[in-house]
Amino acid sequence: MEVMEGHIYRAFDLELKELKDKLLLEAGLVERAIQDAIKALLERTSDVAKRVIEDDDSVNAIEVEIDEFCLKLLALRQPAARDLRFITTAIKINYDLERIGDMAVNICERVLELNQEPQLKPYIDLPTMASIVQIMVKESLDAFLKEDVQLALKVALDDEKVDSLLDQIFRELLTYMMQDARTISRATRLLFISKNLERIADHAVNIAELVIFMVEGKIIRHLKPIPEE
Repeated sequence: MEVMEGHIYRAFDLELKELKDKLLLEAGLVERAIQDAIKALLERTSDVAKRVIEDDDSVNAIEVEIDEFCLKLLALRQPAARDLRFITTAIKINYDLERIGDMAVNICERVLELNQEPQLKPYIDLPTMASIVQIMVKESLDAFLKEDVQLALKVALDDEKVDSLLDQIFRELLTYMMQDARTISRATRLLFISKNLERIADHAVNIAELVIFMVEGKIIRHLKPIPEE
């Protein structure tokens, strides 16, 4: 009996490792999508934007695969305590990663439209905002991988920088639109891109908060709700 139980525990440990590996694979795809979306915007490369849109199918496929894998573990292994928190956290992080991938696609769709017209203005705040967002996503995933609560808390605090930049970009673009109606379509698309970057940051905060729940069992979500998408 003890031998059988030992075998079951080892098999479960391997399945949990497999789940983490699947999440990290999805995370890698999503991080690449963000990086390429920003590159497509700043370098005005439509081919890169189109590739991000096409590659989103891979993110969607692995999201479904992870969901099904988690449900199988819950049904067959009936985990408790920390293992249960890990699996439920994985389900929610899986959702956040898929949504981040969708935000990258949204950015690329606007980039394709922007590239049909001359660039409205030199991009100053947008690259800064994008850089902070990319770091937040990376650090939230590192916090998950290392079970690092302090790093997760840092991600949550960094969100204020993104919100501040969004306000700054909004005010600047609003000035352009008020001064010259011909800029409205381009300015609106840039606002849309900025908002999507801000939403990516919100999902990174979600992941960070989930890490704290996974490690410490404390629920600190809804400190800053994600807006309807």
